[in-house]
Order: sequence, then structure tokens, then C-alpha cells
Amino acid sequence: MLIDDIKAKVTVAMKTGDTVARDVLRLALGEIQTAEARKSASLTDEEAGAVVRKLIKSNEETLGLSEGERAATLKKEIEVLAALLPKQLSVDEIVAALAPVKDAIVAAKADGQATGVAMKHLKSTGANVNGNDVGAAVKKLRS
Repeated sequence: MLIDDIKAKVTVAMKTGDTVARDVLRLALGEIQTAEARKSASLTDEEAGAVVRKLIKSNEETLGLSEGERAATLKKEIEVLAALLPKQLSVDEIVAALAPVKDAIVAAKADGQATGVAMKHLKSTGANVNGNDVGAAVKKLRS
């Protein structure tokens, strides 16, 4: 489970003296626990992953405004958080995964409909994808 992985990695980071990893992992754990308290139930791995992705997105936005040592710290935090998540498929891998529904994607009236078909198929297969990459893959298939 993702939460157990984070707890284990916090312990490792503490033992190795990696303060950046320790702090960002504790932050992620705190955010997940806050989300659990709001929900009044344990989060699934998918929901916990969404919390981690939100933290990554926040750090990426801040990274664009930072420079120097702070930027280096943010990059390290993003790497640590990204390591918690399953590998996301690249655009080419998404195109290959969409082969079974290619006809439906091409036949869709608009890109939005085509993207909906693609997302539905990818979710059913359990693929970990970025929405922007799915959009790019759909455009590639429709061109």
C-alpha cells in the first residue's frame, strides 16, 4: 500500500540523514492523513496517489518561479514524490495501448469525445497516464 511505502521511506530517509526526502515524505503523509480525516475512511492507493500527484504539481509550479538552491531542493522533492507513483505511460505507449479502440477514437465527432473514449479504455486497463499525454496520443491517432 502506498501509505506503508511512504512510512518505510520516511524511516530510511531518517536513518540516512536525507532531510529533503524525509521532509517531503512527511508532508505527503500528512496530506494523505488529512484527506483520510476529511473522508472519515482510509484512502485507496489511487486516492493517495492523487494526493501525491497534487503535491508534485504544486512543486512544479513553484519550481518555475524559483532559482538557485530552492530550485534544486524542489527538483529533489519532485524526484522523491515521483518515485512513489507507478510509472506513467509515454505518448507512444499510450498510442499502442489505445490500438483496440482506435476505430472508435477516429470515428468520434470531436477531440473531446475521442479523449473520453481513450480515457475510459485506459482506466479500464488500469494504466497510469497523464491527461495531457492522452490528449496528445488522441491527436496523433486522429491525424
